[in-house]
Amino acid sequence: MNVGPGDTIVLHYKLSSSNGTDIESTFEGEPLEITLGQGELAANLENCLLGLPLHERHVFMLEAAQAFGCHDESLVQRLPLTEFPPDMTLAPQMMIEFQLPNGTTMPGVIREIDQSEAVVDFNHPLSDCPVNFEVEVLEIKRPGSNRPPDSH
Repeated sequence: MNVGPGDTIVLHYKLSSSNGTDIESTFEGEPLEITLGQGELAANLENCLLGLPLHERHVFMLEAAQAFGCHDESLVQRLPLTEFPPDMTLAPQMMIEFQLPNGTTMPGVIREIDQSEAVVDFNHPLSDCPVNFEVEVLEIKRPGSNRPPDSH
């Protein structure tokens, strides 16, 4: 059984920079459960999972554009300080979740602050970074399947 579109999978993964520095890993802790196509993982990372078999480690070396994209200057915005809660203390490099009109949230990183505005970068924090994506699929749960999930 291999990973297919719409599957719910349990996996361990590790993201590391191209020089080998670990960014994030589940290999030493609890595995992650995701459903493909739900936006729980970046689309390009999901594409790496399609077709993978159970219990094999795979490493994908992704250029910045293949991983989290290239920096887009249009995603850097100047926001009046009045847009932030009055009791919030802003600081450079602080990550904030912004509520969008449709109810979803979008993270942004404060890059600069002056007396009236904050410069907020809505690019993914790993944009412009090539990454290594290491993954091992532990379990595949097929949608609509009446048989028990395959985990060996």
